[in-house]
Amino acid sequence: MKGETLSTSDLPAPQQFDAWMDWFDGIFDVLPHHPSRSGFQAQSQSWHIGGCALSRVWAPAIRVEHNIAHIRRHPLDHWVITLSRHATSLISSGDKALRVPPGTPFVVSLADELMSERAEDRRLQLYMSRDKFADLTPALDRARGTALDTTLGSLLGDYLELLELILPDIAPGELDRLSDAIGAMVAACLPAGRGRADVAHSQIDIAWLERIRRTVRKYLRSPALGPRLLCQRLSISRSKLYRLMDAEGGVARYIQRQRLLEAYALLSDPSVDRPITAIGEELCFADTSGFGRAFRREFGARPGEVRAASRTGQKPRQLSSHTSSAAGRSLCSLLRAV
Repeated sequence: MKGETLSTSDLPAPQQFDAWMDWFDGIFDVLPHHPSRSGFQAQSQSWHIGGCALSRVWAPAIRVEHNIAHIRRHPLDHWVITLSRHATSLISSGDKALRVPPGTPFVVSLADELMSERAEDRRLQLYMSRDKFADLTPALDRARGTALDTTLGSLLGDYLELLELILPDIAPGELDRLSDAIGAMVAACLPAGRGRADVAHSQIDIAWLERIRRTVRKYLRSPALGPRLLCQRLSISRSKLYRLMDAEGGVARYIQRQRLLEAYALLSDPSVDRPITAIGEELCFADTSGFGRAFRREFGARPGEVRAASRTGQKPRQLSSHTSSAAGRSLCSLLRAV
């Protein structure tokens, strides 16, 4: 599914901020930290999912205000769950004042007056319609104006990042099911939000698997990578880790496969000239012969054959079939369509 993209980078510097304000269409007032005449390079990409929308935004340091005049002009009451990637967010809404660190989702409602200030940042924002998610009203209204600084809140942040990755590949016919899945996940991660917890178990597992994948990638070259390290880094029990990884053939099998995939990528890159032995050692294989046997079982070719094919300009042998993969309208019109 193709998202709707707005980028100011191709415009003359004096016009960039005005173009960005046109996108907000009176829902917010935006005050940049630096004079707008010097340029305001920003980008937004949004996906309409069905009852909700996800926006990926990059913008310079700004202060944003949503006041009673905006509410009267555009009476939208969507909830917004925001995940900042790099900047601390200073939020005030009603009698609540928040200082939210990056990586922690927080909830606000467009039915409320609010102010937000942050440094340059890349962030994800999930807009949820009250009509579509009416059964979540009590839980989301309790959570508005708060940071989800719990383990499940962190898991919801990972889930939003996973959504960003998969949305470009989602078929239109799958959007309704995806919208239901998002609602179930949000319900399960909100304080006292258990209305859809049973339905959300599979969504929570998906988010856990994404966290496991990232941690394995981070420590792929560490000899210490194994169940103990994963449990420590993820604050997860060994029994839960084993249950989650059962479909992957177990923890050890998953780690070995990720190391073999990395080896395949290195051997397929003509610019990498490290010896095959060194690549195997770097990826924690005990000896060259063991590395070669595991590689051939996985891909049906020897490491040297893959390297030779890449250096002669031939297409390397395909990976086995179980390889895993993991200027638009205004914001106002987007939300009215949600």
